[in-house]
Amino acid sequence: MEQITAYLSAFSTVIGLVVFVGIVWWAWSPGRREANEESAELPFDLPDEFSKDKS
Repeated sequence: MEQITAYLSAFSTVIGLVVFVGIVWWAWSPGRREANEESAELPFDLPDEFSKDKS
């Protein structure tokens, strides 16, 4: 049983690393560039809540 535990631990580490690399690859892929740029601009597209020019 102790030998299986070591293999399961190694297997779960490899699976976690593969999932992490896959998410990073997906997030930085060229097809996501436009969506990432749009998301980055969202905080600046909101109206100012405490504008001095309010009527």
